Amino acid sequence: MCNADNVRLISPTSKAGESAATSINNATSAPSSPRNVASLPSSQSIATLVQEKLEEFDHPVMKGSLVPPSGVDVLNFSPGPTCLPQEVERKIKQLFDSKERMCSMYLSHRSPEFIDILTEAQTLAREAMCIPMEYDILFMHGGGHGQFAAVPLNLCSFGKDDKATYFVNGTWSKRAAEEAAKFCTPIIISSENDDGTYTSNPSFDNFDRESKYIYLCSNETVNGIEMHHLPKFGPNSPPLVIDGSSDFSTKPIDWVESNVGVLYACASKNIGHPGITMVVVRKDLVGYEQPICPGILNYKTNIDGGNLWNTIATFNVEVVGIVMKWILEQGGVDIMEKRSIEKSAMVYNLIDNSNGFYSTPISDVSIRSRMNVPFDVAGGDEEITRDFLIKAWERGIVGLRTMTPFGVGQYLRASLYNGVSVENTEKLVSFMRGFMMQKQMHR
Repeated sequence: MCNADNVRLISPTSKAGESAATSINNATSAPSSPRNVASLPSSQSIATLVQEKLEEFDHPVMKGSLVPPSGVDVLNFSPGPTCLPQEVERKIKQLFDSKERMCSMYLSHRSPEFIDILTEAQTLAREAMCIPMEYDILFMHGGGHGQFAAVPLNLCSFGKDDKATYFVNGTWSKRAAEEAAKFCTPIIISSENDDGTYTSNPSFDNFDRESKYIYLCSNETVNGIEMHHLPKFGPNSPPLVIDGSSDFSTKPIDWVESNVGVLYACASKNIGHPGITMVVVRKDLVGYEQPICPGILNYKTNIDGGNLWNTIATFNVEVVGIVMKWILEQGGVDIMEKRSIEKSAMVYNLIDNSNGFYSTPISDVSIRSRMNVPFDVAGGDEEITRDFLIKAWERGIVGLRTMTPFGVGQYLRASLYNGVSVENTEKLVSFMRGFMMQKQMHR
């Protein structure tokens, strides 16, 4: 006979299936005390309870689902790909119904109509980001990982006989250095902690002046570390190579004073859809590629081919142009930076004034990312965090926990790219504050 007092539902910190089996075994083998058999739960009701708990562990949000319940408006705080500004999304939808011309998704990349789209996208990007004329603008395939290889292949003519300094302050700069080691000799200056985390930038004082370039990631999405201003190493320093994938278009860039040689940005954070990467390369650095550099990654090949050496992602190029035009209409990149500061300040202020209910691993406010705010709930308590995520999901707040190549990570992340409005950030903060107050009341 089953003793109902000994029926233990699945512990939130245990493995679902293992806990269910243990709970049922414990319940059925425990000694029974005299009681009314009619008051005991049936085996069917026990199975139902176990199934309900298993389903809780299998909740969509625990798998990183970005689709809230039907009828609920989506507030997407995903680290990317993510949403675009609503005005931009409306213009994109209009492309498919236009009576003026065929949608760029179906245009030949060598047609005069598309060449106009490409030229306009480059012109708008140059204007929005104040890119000097001594830089070429390319739209390339392969994403950031492609550029991890493309940079040394294009700038280190003599392969491993050439050195490059890599400032490693997080997950992506570390991965970039590992890839570069196949094509040059990286000199790594890292701020990695003993436990594998990153909570600071490395010292910029010592770099190899014989390096062909100095590499850095201006915003580390996983770790929540951002360089709000690019370092200036002086006119005789090697050129800077910047992975700006997650913060490009959210703040001004001092192209000349910071001696920027190459900047690349995947589109899927702030400037468009996944599948295209904007590469801004200074003209005097072009033409030094290694013989093994494939054409798809070769800056000179793509520049000489008018960015049409192979079939470019036509639709994605037009989307980038629409985003750049939107930035200009909003008042330019300075306004984007102002909004980024405002949005991130709201979230960090709540975290810092929550008496420890929320916390962030980055204590140095000067390097806290405006794009990606890592935080935990109740010290990382699994049950409370699960409740937080489910309640957020029910309100349409998604993307705080997503799957990555490194698992789900210790911290949740609120990503505040250009497509996330101030209003939607306020809704997130309001939910977080309400959840905290509710939990504190029941302590």
